[in-house]
Amino acid sequence: MDPLNEQPGKIFPSLDWDDIDTVLVDMDGTLLDKHFDDYFWEQYVPEHYSLLHDISIDKAREELLARYRAVENTLDWTDLDYWSQELGLDIPELKLRINHLIGVHPYVVEFLEFCLRMRKKLHLITNAHSGTLSIKLKKTSIGPWFDRIVCAEEIGLAKEEPEFWQRLENMLGFDKTKTLLADDTEKVLTAAETYGIGKLIFVAKSSSHKEIRYSSIFPSIEYFKELVPRSGTSIPG
Repeated sequence: MDPLNEQPGKIFPSLDWDDIDTVLVDMDGTLLDKHFDDYFWEQYVPEHYSLLHDISIDKAREELLARYRAVENTLDWTDLDYWSQELGLDIPELKLRINHLIGVHPYVVEFLEFCLRMRKKLHLITNAHSGTLSIKLKKTSIGPWFDRIVCAEEIGLAKEEPEFWQRLENMLGFDKTKTLLADDTEKVLTAAETYGIGKLIFVAKSSSHKEIRYSSIFPSIEYFKELVPRSGTSIPG
């Protein structure tokens, strides 16, 4: 028996690639290791905020986490200009200082190559601010793989809103019933499911520094190699 099929609590994907025309993939936590973002917002920014306000790092972290939660699932959460103004810090500059932590998950490039060989339309769809996107694309060089890269700020809504997907379909012209979306956030997948996106995949290993967390709702993968069939065009569940 394949040891992958012995993992408790995991819903395994079952895909017929002949029935998929378009592949939509998230960036942070899905293609890229979310350790960079977690470390940046939970450790690096609090360190600088504590120096600015002469408070302890723990106090700074407590205050900042509350402010983050207040705008979670909105465009403000990923807006570098918003946070620079709110916190009195140059957030883009701070990101550049630790951009060596930005990394691509294992097997991502192989998956992107597979999608191109299969002649699927391939789009990067992210809530990330355009400033963050620029930093990460420059560091990782994954941009050329995609037919289109769309930031939520172009749509005017976060991906957690079902209306986001209607606007995205209008922009890109895909058939939602023949579209695959991979994301590491259940709220995003739920919104896409509500809209009618046909194939949904949850990325359970968003950070190399955190434990695997399977979805109880959506099929899960740890790595994209699980979506590349060993032979033929189907992946048995």
